[in-house]
Amino acid sequence: MRKLPALLTALLLTTTVFSQQKNPRLANASREDKNGWIYVHLEGSPGDIGFQNGFLLCAEIDDLIRAMKLVLPHESGKDWAFYREFVKRAFWDKIDKEYQDEITGITEGLKLKGYHYDVYDLVVMNGYIELSQYYVPWLAEKKHPGSAAANNKAPGNCSAFIATGSYTADGQIAMGHNNWTDYVYGERWNIIADIVPQTGNRLFMDMMPGFIHSGDDFVITSSGILITETTITQFKGFDEKAIPEFVRARKAAQYSNSIDDFIQIMTTGDNGGYANDWLVGDTKTNEIARLELGLKNHPVWRTKDGIYTGSNFPLDAKLIKEETTFDPADSTNSPNSRRRRWEQLASDYKGKLDAETGKTIEGDSYNELTKAKEASRCVIAGRIDTDPKGCPEWDWGPYFPGGTVQGKVTTAALAKDLKFWAHMGNPNGDDFLASPFFTAHPEYQWESRYLHDMKAQPWTLFTAKK
Repeated sequence: MRKLPALLTALLLTTTVFSQQKNPRLANASREDKNGWIYVHLEGSPGDIGFQNGFLLCAEIDDLIRAMKLVLPHESGKDWAFYREFVKRAFWDKIDKEYQDEITGITEGLKLKGYHYDVYDLVVMNGYIELSQYYVPWLAEKKHPGSAAANNKAPGNCSAFIATGSYTADGQIAMGHNNWTDYVYGERWNIIADIVPQTGNRLFMDMMPGFIHSGDDFVITSSGILITETTITQFKGFDEKAIPEFVRARKAAQYSNSIDDFIQIMTTGDNGGYANDWLVGDTKTNEIARLELGLKNHPVWRTKDGIYTGSNFPLDAKLIKEETTFDPADSTNSPNSRRRRWEQLASDYKGKLDAETGKTIEGDSYNELTKAKEASRCVIAGRIDTDPKGCPEWDWGPYFPGGTVQGKVTTAALAKDLKFWAHMGNPNGDDFLASPFFTAHPEYQWESRYLHDMKAQPWTLFTAKK
């Protein structure tokens, strides 16, 4: 009897392999699980890429949607049906046909594995950040002027850098990013996607299952474009008639061959959703740029010798005044505390930035304000679940189960061969253990069905399939 589970597992694996061999849409697709990550190779027409995504990641997509259905009403006050109705009315016809086909393909892959979701479920999943954290507050402000502006909590997640010239060890571009988010989502942000479309660039990126974009965002492309970002804290504004952010982000990665291309695609049809400071590099020219993408304002900084960092602090005075409620003078908030640390790290590591120092930086836990290492909202690899203040500017209460969930680093030399280092779990090496957390903080017990342990895994080098 003890052998039965192993036999059943072997049977399921054999059935899956047999299904792939029999189905021509899966001929070029593959999946590998490694150190907390799931690597998938997706290749072919838009419909086939989607089908492979849905088939290979079916259980993970189902699990993510179930988790979202639990979390979204708690955090936004709106249920899944509300979001489905909106994307059906306002998003679907603004999605390029190529990506409509890819999303449809995902539903077909899911169906073959016994899961029945439609395209609107997948659009809600792909656009959940801009929907719940930008559209919903905008809608509240529209219905009750002054309400959203007075309590604007658009979150700021992630810590990132991009550097070139005298700031890096070899004079070429280096880029790093760690993802801050709710832990219930973060444990599921564990897909490494190698996407080979029929047109445009090959994409190598992290993402959540069922996504057509990176989402957090860390992307390297076959055209030598490197892309990452951090969100703009307490941003306000949304245009429901414009193009969804997740569509523009995917299109910009797939079709940009220069920094100018990226800026043009991201600013065309800008809906204000998921407002970010985008950090972009072009390995062909060794130039890097920072695009601060608001709804009304799109300032850009560019250099071939420098560093741009992000920890959710906006820089442009006009954008801050017109489009946020962020206080750049508050030295104790998370974005400004981390900004201070970035300034020190940029100085300390000037001329030394590469993959190894990038890993160190993305796992940094030193607070420049207290002059001590700590697990709090104020460090590069921050934790809110251990912070008694929480993160008020994001409406994360004391000990909220959120913070740094993974990290990635690459260089121009690695990106040339479509490679990057990835770390699942907090890059500072801390584990999150669910059971003692819920015992200590029963106010978050409602998440216990979908929030599990997140243990720090080793840094792992991923390479796109040859």
